[in-house]
Amino acid sequence: MTKSNIVCLDVGEKRIGVAIGDTAVRIAIPFDTIEVDGSEIKAIAEIIVRQNPSVLVVGYPRNQSGEATKQTIFVEDFVKKLKDIAPRIDFQDESLTSVIAEQRLISYKKPYSKADIDAHAAAIILQDYLEHHA
Repeated sequence: MTKSNIVCLDVGEKRIGVAIGDTAVRIAIPFDTIEVDGSEIKAIAEIIVRQNPSVLVVGYPRNQSGEATKQTIFVEDFVKKLKDIAPRIDFQDESLTSVIAEQRLISYKKPYSKADIDAHAAAIILQDYLEHHA
């Protein structure tokens, strides 16, 4: 398999966690957090230009029963704005990734922010994607 970069977004109403990885190494790493302030599409476009991913993975929120929620609709609407800047967009279930990310950060016994949680959640989403698709 040819190596290709992948960018992952954990889309929230206040912040967007970003992780990167590649199909050769298959390890996702937290990359950045983007504030949702009107410039987020431009910031995502810049990351896509720099990283040149083969696919943009977006965390797909659902409730405990696997059903769509208000956040699911928010993410679907947001992704429509990315259609022209992403080579391909795949959704990946994001169930409990923020909880897992915060537990990991707590275990490091160092200070962390909500932005750190978002970037780590994106890395967990991307790791799940890499394990199932790459």
